[in-house]
Amino acid sequence: MERIYLALPPRIKVLEALGAVAGGRVEVLSEKEARVRSSEGNRVYRVFVDLESGEVNSDDNGTVYRNYIGYPIIAFLMKMDRLPYDEEVGKALADIRWRTLNEAYRSYRMVEQEVARTLRSSGIDWPRVEAVRDGVLKQLKGMRLWKRSTT
Repeated sequence: MERIYLALPPRIKVLEALGAVAGGRVEVLSEKEARVRSSEGNRVYRVFVDLESGEVNSDDNGTVYRNYIGYPIIAFLMKMDRLPYDEEVGKALADIRWRTLNEAYRSYRMVEQEVARTLRSSGIDWPRVEAVRDGVLKQLKGMRLWKRSTT
């Protein structure tokens, strides 16, 4: 069976992951498995990560349908100290309702601009957020993660 290597996610998914960790929405089940609750609280994603083999999976839409590293995988890796995490930035993102914003704006770029405004009004320096985000993306790029078959 051919391996499907996952692409890097849209940049905003790193911010969503930071908020999930800070919001206490990542439940670690084992060193390889977790459940991640959505920002709206109405969905729970199952996550599997094996960094030795590079094999991962999550039942979020990005991972399943778009073949990129979904935010639940990123959040689990942050929670397990395998990706950078900034607690202050995470706390500022913890209460954002991502799905509501995504549906309202229908553009990740516009959602990111709205989130940047919110964070700046909370005293969070946007270049700091960008540095955390870019550091996570750089590490993810080096991981070469591939999608575990669910069949």
